[in-house]
Amino acid sequence: MSSASITVAVIKGDGIGPDVTDAATAAIDAAVAALGLGAVTYQEIKAGAGVFKETGRDIEPGGDERAGQADAILLGAIGLPSVRQKDGTEITPHLRLREIYQLYAGVRPVRAYPNGPQRLADPRARDIDLIILRESTEGLFYSAAVHGRAEVIGDTEVRETLRITRATTEKLHTFAFNLARKRKARRGKALVTCVDKANVFESMAFFRRIFDEVAEGFPDIETGRNYVDAQALDLIRQPWAFDILVMENMFGDIISDLGGGLVGGMGMASCAEIGDDAGLFQPAHGSAPDIAGQDKANPLAAILSGGLLLDYLAEKLDRPELADAGLLIDDAVYRGFYERLIDPMEFGGTMGTRDVAATVCRLIGEPQTRDFQRNH
Repeated sequence: MSSASITVAVIKGDGIGPDVTDAATAAIDAAVAALGLGAVTYQEIKAGAGVFKETGRDIEPGGDERAGQADAILLGAIGLPSVRQKDGTEITPHLRLREIYQLYAGVRPVRAYPNGPQRLADPRARDIDLIILRESTEGLFYSAAVHGRAEVIGDTEVRETLRITRATTEKLHTFAFNLARKRKARRGKALVTCVDKANVFESMAFFRRIFDEVAEGFPDIETGRNYVDAQALDLIRQPWAFDILVMENMFGDIISDLGGGLVGGMGMASCAEIGDDAGLFQPAHGSAPDIAGQDKANPLAAILSGGLLLDYLAEKLDRPELADAGLLIDDAVYRGFYERLIDPMEFGGTMGTRDVAATVCRLIGEPQTRDFQRNH
């Protein structure tokens, strides 16, 4: 096995960002060490609202470029309620990184864990295991404030553009179907559902038309189509019936929070943002400055994002053994809930950030974790 060093750019950010990022890097280190895969080198880049407050910049000089030079980017959380741009919007350097590196595929897993919080009474909710695939560079976020694309007409009107391009949308849908094939190989089935508002907006009808075109090249994958409002309803009625939901940027931003709520909360919401040449990994939750540094944050979203990072690097670096390391993280978290060894404060439990992280790292290092997924 290769022991070549892996370089990860780390942006800890604001609030609980440093707390959960430290947990994620500990889990990554434990996983690669368990399989003897060599060292991970972390290169910290300072960015966020705290940096903006001190310097007037949202990222340290050269930070955008340094982030892209690493094998992957790991981000904690960005933003503080008390720190805003002059127009009232938040500090969002990570949105600029999405734009610079064209991180079009936002992968947001939604998975129920045994003995974890179950927000729906139906017993089938224990089978929730889906992915929200959010396009992350276009859609309504094309006009996000950090990009300066809004048309501001005095103090009377603001116009913002929802942009859908064929080039990016084809890549997004192709990513969805390739991901479905990977899941089908592992789970025996796969379903890709296009979520849009094609009955109202021409841009969404275009989005769906490209989906149908791409789907023709994947006859082995089952497909579905749903309007976003109906999809929101269906995620309450029957979330276990879905697998991969592919959608526009703003729709994905909203629906992914609903998905996180179904399986406990945003402390479980991991996220990968992947482009052709770069990948950024972060928990999808906010910075929660009210509990920063108090050992209260649930680090599992960040830890699971670390697993997604390793799975991404397995393909990018042509090192399939890194995917095994990513599975060690996934299995350790699953096993932790299954054996009632993980009990985060977020869910009314007694375990703080450090205890949860330490338990996951311990489970990663135990040999039986490697066989856990095979048996469950």
